[in-house]
Amino acid sequence: MSEVIIRDMEARDLDQVSVLAAQLVRQHHGFDARRFLLVEPVEQGYRWFLDSQLGEAGVLLLVAEVDGAIAGYVYGALEERNWALLLDAHGAIHDVFVDQRFRRRGVAKRLMQVAIDRLEAQAEQVVLSSASPNLEAQSLFRSLGFRDTMVEMTRSRAR
Repeated sequence: MSEVIIRDMEARDLDQVSVLAAQLVRQHHGFDARRFLLVEPVEQGYRWFLDSQLGEAGVLLLVAEVDGAIAGYVYGALEERNWALLLDAHGAIHDVFVDQRFRRRGVAKRLMQVAIDRLEAQAEQVVLSSASPNLEAQSLFRSLGFRDTMVEMTRSRAR
């Protein structure tokens, strides 16, 4: 495989990354449409959101580049103490996604390793959430030292 370059996301990456982010949103919505928000057009919404995060203090936006193409991205942030979640100040991984064409090549692992290193340089712990059906991602996260700590349960009002 060609070299995987992990670098900070830039404004020029937003169009490609927003397509990947929309795939992540649709994947989650496909897991459980009643739990996971889907507001079309997802690409435009996510592009706006990520653009608003570029350059923000404590926000981590990275891309994996392979042969000039954006193969994946990670979005994380430093978070304040959260009493409702019983979490002290921490780093959080909010999104990690790799284009189908680049999977099974270590791209997600490389993205996560860089994200973890950067967040742990400023926080004692890093947390993330994973959709219950996403067993492949959970396996990756465990291989990187994450442990199961919470189970989210959702009840939807009968329609």
